[in-house]
Parts: sequence; structure tokens; C-alpha cells
Amino acid sequence: TKPSQQDTPPSIVDGFVDMIKMSIKPLVLIFVMSVFLYVLIEQGIGSWLPTFYNEVINLPSHISVQMASIFAASLAIGRLLAGQILKFINWHLFLNICLIGMALIIVFLLPLTGASSGEEIKSIVDAPLVAYLLPLIGLMMAPIYPVLNSVMLSSLARHKHAPMTGLIVVFSAFGGTTGSLITGYFFQEVGGKNAFYLALIPMVLLIISLYFFKQETQKSSVNKS
Repeated sequence: TKPSQQDTPPSIVDGFVDMIKMSIKPLVLIFVMSVFLYVLIEQGIGSWLPTFYNEVINLPSHISVQMASIFAASLAIGRLLAGQILKFINWHLFLNICLIGMALIIVFLLPLTGASSGEEIKSIVDAPLVAYLLPLIGLMMAPIYPVLNSVMLSSLARHKHAPMTGLIVVFSAFGGTTGSLITGYFFQEVGGKNAFYLALIPMVLLIISLYFFKQETQKSSVNKS
């Protein structure tokens, strides 16, 4: 027996059309903008952190790469901890706390990166304390992306998950590329420290975006009920 039309999997063209149609909805527009801003921040900081260590804190190149690995470890640990914390706190409040924590790390630690003891740094042990503290921004950053995706997918019917996943991939890639390019441009034009200060702008925009995202997800929940 031939499969019915309902059982036939959608074609690539149909999937792309569904993705485009979905992208014009207010909830989805706010979500993809939030994803774009988050990935812009993460890649802007993460991809340029070794260069920051080398040019601003004056660490040797090989030590700069080693120190930057703390950022990746912080992301992993932060995502593990977030799952436990979210059992006790609302996701919107939690993400705002994370973003404010990221901003505070930028504001209070960047001024310390210019201070140099003048001692030669031969190993990771000789690195200044600020070099260890700065990548801990990853702990605050880590929960944002998975929580956004989880809340968004929970707000949609199951048959809409596939086109939504496509949008997540597209805007994540776009945000990552844009973040690296923008940070690199400002690294050259205004210096590494000021380039990292500029990360505060998308952080503020993401806080605003999260407010509207929460409003739209609440409307979506009411409509599903």
C-alpha cells in the first residue's frame, strides 16, 4: 500500500517554506534575535580571548591558548549547574541574573587587565589572577543558550520543532560569524580592552529581548491552553 499524503515526510522545499513562515511570528522573531545576540557575545569573547590574553595581558601565545581553555570548561560546568539551579528559580529571572553577572565581570575585571607585575610569565602558574577570573564569565554565559532553546521548543507544537531547529541553526551561525567579525574589527580599531567593553551593548539588548520573549511565551501558553 502507498503511504498516505499525511504520512509522506515533507520535502526540503516544504521544510524551508515552513521555516520562513514561522520566522515572521512575533514569538519566533524575538527568539531568533535573542539567540543571535547570545551567540554574538559568546563567539565574540570566546574566539578572541586568546588574542586578548596575548595582546592585553601580555601572556605568551601558548599560555594564552591554555588560559582560554578555562572559558570552555566554564561553559561546560555552567550548563551542568544550570539544570540544578532551574529547579528552584524561574528561567527568566535566572537568565537576567546571568547577564548581569556577565556585565559585572566585564566592568570590574577589565580595568585590572592592564596592570602588569613586570615578571616574566613562563608557565600558566605565573599568570596573574585576573587571567583566571576573566574566563569565568563562561559560568554565567553557559545557561542562556540551552534555556532559550528549551523554553522556545516548549512553546511550540511538536510538528513545528523541525523548522524551529532550522532557524536556531541559521541564526546561531549568523550570530557566531558576526560576533567574531565585529570583535575582531574593534580589536584592531580601539584595542582589545575596549572591544570587550563593547560586549556590554548586546548584553543590554539581550536583557530587553528576554523581557519581550517572556511576554510572548506567556501568550503562547495561554493560546495552547
